[in-house]
Amino acid sequence: MDVKNRLQDIFRDIFDDDELVITRETTAADIEDWDSLAQINIIVACESEFSVKYELSEIALLSNVGDMIDLTGRKILK
Repeated sequence: MDVKNRLQDIFRDIFDDDELVITRETTAADIEDWDSLAQINIIVACESEFSVKYELSEIALLSNVGDMIDLTGRKILK
């Protein structure tokens, strides 16, 4: 399973919405319940799912799901 599909599962779990579909362009403005707590939950879930650790400076640069996919992909390859 690729990074985007695994992220899709994480987002569906966190937002408790089995119909939620994310794209590379999806941002917090696109998902009603995506607030700061949801953001933390997404980060923690991704770190667990992908066995990676994000730096605060990296998280601050994320502007959409595509950025998260790219960052995670780079970390997996290290």
